Amino acid sequence: MNRLLQSTLRNATQATFVKEVSSRRSLQNLQAPILFKWNSTEASAQKDVSSTDNKGFKGHDMLAPFTAGWQTTDLNPLVIEKSEGSYVYDHNGKKYLDSLAGLWCTALGGNEPRLIAAATKQLNTLPFYHSFWNRTTKPSLDLAKELLEVFTANKMAKVFFTNSGSEANDSQVKLVWYYNNALGRPNKKKFIARAKSYHGSTLISASLSGLPALHQKFDLPAPFVLHTDCPHYWRYHLPGETEEEFSSRMAKNLEDLILKEGPETIAAFIAEPVMGAGGVIPPPATYFDKIQAVVKKYDILFIADEVICAFGRLGSMFGCDKYNIKPDLVSLAKALSSAYVPIGAVLVSPEINDVIYSQSNKLGTFSHGFTYSGHPVSCAVALEALKIYKERNIVEKVNSIAPKFQEGVKAFSNSPIVGEIRGTGLILGTEFANNKSPDDPFPAEWGVGSYFGAQCEKNGMLVRVAGDNIMMSPPFIMTPGEVDELTSIYGKALKATEERVEELKSQKK
Repeated sequence: MNRLLQSTLRNATQATFVKEVSSRRSLQNLQAPILFKWNSTEASAQKDVSSTDNKGFKGHDMLAPFTAGWQTTDLNPLVIEKSEGSYVYDHNGKKYLDSLAGLWCTALGGNEPRLIAAATKQLNTLPFYHSFWNRTTKPSLDLAKELLEVFTANKMAKVFFTNSGSEANDSQVKLVWYYNNALGRPNKKKFIARAKSYHGSTLISASLSGLPALHQKFDLPAPFVLHTDCPHYWRYHLPGETEEEFSSRMAKNLEDLILKEGPETIAAFIAEPVMGAGGVIPPPATYFDKIQAVVKKYDILFIADEVICAFGRLGSMFGCDKYNIKPDLVSLAKALSSAYVPIGAVLVSPEINDVIYSQSNKLGTFSHGFTYSGHPVSCAVALEALKIYKERNIVEKVNSIAPKFQEGVKAFSNSPIVGEIRGTGLILGTEFANNKSPDDPFPAEWGVGSYFGAQCEKNGMLVRVAGDNIMMSPPFIMTPGEVDELTSIYGKALKATEERVEELKSQKK
């Protein structure tokens, strides 16, 4: 089966984004035979790459994340073998511009020697020791100190280490429940998230996502998780409503939800500064100012999910800096180590820490942790990554290249199949829509987003496809020439997709 078709099939069923329109259509209902039929006549799909691929891995032994079972049985996966700067190479030697930085995470590209050296040095010194029972390692202590110094949006007191953003958000649930139990508020346990938000496939994260693809057969959403509005202005604003008015309505709806449930039952509100996997949705003007006022009024903790946004992605060190968010708790991961080794973290405010400290003294222990919490190799690499961000002034670097990236892609906004192109810094999303309307989606069986993604892959670039949404978050090290390449491939893929849509429309008449 040809690589283009493989990519189309792969991306179509990995959709984790549900278009919230009146039709409530979703790519999750697409079947392989349908996609094969509509793509089989595509001229560019005739070259059968897999027929000459002697190193295929069809029917491999992994239970792969966000992957349908038939894909691993019927298709060869795209196997990435090495990385180099902003590029990755598959096991056949084909080169791809990695416009998603792995999974929003390889901020310093694929072969930063200082990170490799930091890991090697630590492996040769102390490859592992835990952080239980007041035993720990120097890299763990040094990284905790550094994170508290670098995060300045609000004063934080302690750092709890995890292995991922998902574990960080799992830990947020325990921390918040522990905190309220200690204060004698056993009913204050519910969490509020936004529809279409995403925090990794964790207990709270999947529940908070609002995405059926994360709920199916997992007994989710959990009963303690509530959803308020998705603050997507383009899709949900009323006729004539300004961004500020839209934000006011979002805040009022949040307050109404709190009052309906009872403020004494609501523990925390969790939000990404910019929604990532939900489609790259920046907040509308004044949104976080108004939301924070509501949660503060009802003594509700604010959890900032900085897993994607932190360490420069938005053109500020943290998303909280950009949007003046004053969180009580913060989740970190991804660019913390530039994804070279797994690590995540939770930042805890002094107010919450004081309660945990006092309560753990009464109980005798704070009974939460992971075997690899504060792993010395992960912490050593993360420390080196933070040093590089400082030395190379990574925020300035992002701000110097971001306008070229944003303007280059947004120049295609007039395309008849593009509903909206949105983003800030080095994160950007494209949403395809018929007649450029949020209320007029393309038929799901057309697989417009998947076709675009397949065209990008064919032309040597990897993007994230989620339904009819395309997402990009390139490495911070991207050069102007690489941005030109990204824009050029995007344009080629868009032109081919426009032609495909016209063909499908003519067949429908």
